[in-house]
Amino acid sequence: MTSSLRPPDPATRFDMFQFVAKYAAPLFLLLLILVFALLEPRFLHPLNVLNVLRQVSISGLIAIGMTFVILTAGIDLSVGSLLALAGLVCAYVSKGGTGDRFALGAAETVGSPVFVAALAAIAVGLVGGALQGLAITRLRVPPFVVTLGGLTAFRGAALLFSGGGPISGFEPDFTWWGQGRIGSVPVPVIIFFVAAIAAHLVLRYTPYGKHVYATGGNARAAQLNGVNTGWIMISVYMISGFFCGLAAFLLSARLNSAEAVAGSGLELTVIASVVIGGTSLFGGIGSIFGTVIGALLIGVLTNGLVLLNVSSFIQQILIGLILVAAVALDQFALGRRNAS
Repeated sequence: MTSSLRPPDPATRFDMFQFVAKYAAPLFLLLLILVFALLEPRFLHPLNVLNVLRQVSISGLIAIGMTFVILTAGIDLSVGSLLALAGLVCAYVSKGGTGDRFALGAAETVGSPVFVAALAAIAVGLVGGALQGLAITRLRVPPFVVTLGGLTAFRGAALLFSGGGPISGFEPDFTWWGQGRIGSVPVPVIIFFVAAIAAHLVLRYTPYGKHVYATGGNARAAQLNGVNTGWIMISVYMISGFFCGLAAFLLSARLNSAEAVAGSGLELTVIASVVIGGTSLFGGIGSIFGTVIGALLIGVLTNGLVLLNVSSFIQQILIGLILVAAVALDQFALGRRNAS
C-alpha cells in the first residue's frame, strides 16, 4: 500500500528568505518609522511628515529615471551634474540672462515664461541623456565609464556656463513650483507621486516597459525576439535625463536659486534608493513602487537621525552600509532562485 502523503512541491514551499528579500525595504521602512516615532514625538507631526516628502521628492524623481537605467543593467553616475547644468540653464532662461543674477528678490529683467524655463531644463536633460546613450550603444563604451565622464563633463559645463556663481531671484510664479502647495501638500510631492504612477504604468502595462525588462534580463535574447535593444538603451538614459531636468526646475524653484554645485553626491542617494527598493544592479528585476519605498526609506532615515541630533557623517555611513546590505541580499536571493 502506497502512502498518499507526498513531499511538498518545492515550487509551492514557503521560502522565508525569499519573502524577506522581496519585502525587506517596506518592512525596514515601517520599522524605522516605528522606532523614530517612539524615540522622537515630533517625527510623526504632519509638518515633519510633509517635510520628509518634500525632501524626498527631488531625489525621488531622479530615482524614477534611474530605475529605467538600472533595469537595463546600466548605471548613470552623471545625474547630480546634469541636474546642476539643467538648473542653471533653466534659471538663465527664466531671468532672460545673468544681468541681475545675484538678485535676492524677483528678477529685474524680463525673462521667459515659467513653462519655457521648465522646458529648457528638460531639454538639457534629454540632450545629456541622449549623448550618453549614444556613446554607450554606438561607441560601445561601458555605462559606468560614459556616465563617470558625464559626471565630470556636465559639472565642468555648469561651472563654465555660470562662471562659478549662482543665478538667483525668480518671479513668484516660478518659485511656486518648488515652494507652493495644493491644499496642504507641497507641489513637488504631488509631481513626484504623479510621475511615479505614470512610470509604473509605463513599465508594467506597455510594450516599451516589457522591452526594458527584456533588455536588462537578457539583451541577446531580446534582440532575437525583435527588440531594438540599442534604442531601448538610448531611451532609458533620455528618461533619466528628463527627470534630471524636471528635478532641476523644481529644485531651483524651491531654493530660489540655481548653482553649479547643486546635486553634488546626489548619485549615491539616487542609486541607493533604487537598489534598496529591490531593483537588481544586474538588470531585469525591479519596480517603481520599490524605488519609491527606497527613496522614502532614505528620507525617513535621514530625517529621523537629524531629529535625534546624529552626526551627518554617521548618516552617510549608515546609508552606505544599507546600500551594501541591499546588494548582498539581492545576490543571495538571486543565488537561491537559480539554485531552486
